[in-house]
Amino acid sequence: MLRRRGCLYFCKPQAIWPSEDLDGYPRTLDADLAQLAARDTELVFTPTVDDIYPEGVNAHTTVSVPGLTDVLCGASRPGHFDGVSTVVCKLLNMVTADVAVFGQKDLQQLLLIQKMVKDLAIATQIVGMPTTRAGDGLALSSRNGYLSADERATAPTLYKTLQAISANILGGDRNFQALCADGRYTLEQAGFAVDYIEVRRCTDLATATKDDVHIAVFAAAKLGNTRLIDNIQLELKGVATT
Repeated sequence: MLRRRGCLYFCKPQAIWPSEDLDGYPRTLDADLAQLAARDTELVFTPTVDDIYPEGVNAHTTVSVPGLTDVLCGASRPGHFDGVSTVVCKLLNMVTADVAVFGQKDLQQLLLIQKMVKDLAIATQIVGMPTTRAGDGLALSSRNGYLSADERATAPTLYKTLQAISANILGGDRNFQALCADGRYTLEQAGFAVDYIEVRRCTDLATATKDDVHIAVFAAAKLGNTRLIDNIQLELKGVATT
């Protein structure tokens, strides 16, 4: 069977924040194509919105994944993850990929897609890719293009705050609520408008307890008009509590 190294490249209309303009959303297609060419990619699938939704987004059948969509980003963005699951389901069916790679920066999205593929018996293997970061720790994202120079200098505080919380947890502190409250204060003092900062179980995104082993510290916050998200996953097996 012929196997090709390919890439899906598509912007989801439902993933755009209400204050953002889809037409003006930062895109880096030319730069991405150059990087893909350097990695011997043989083809790139770049459908338009009309290709995916020929009758319009609102007239399209929707795929909804239960259980993972009403917390974290889903709580403040109703319907967002229905858009994610719908377009990813359609793309996977269109290209019948053997493997699809999604970044762990949006861990909630990754877990959602993994569940959707399992529930709908889609034959594509979903692989999570560790978050790619700039030298100062900021998770790379097309939305970073919205940041002003001053905001870009402040933005790494989000990751540093998650690192501080994670260090305390690995040190044995299980007062997640207090740690997150301190983290929220740090971010607000730096100029962020915090949407959430929470510790949740990685398997089902339930609120983490002191007995959970695989957890993640999640955060979403706006800096100016730019919404940033990030997370750090932690494995606590064998880590003593204080």
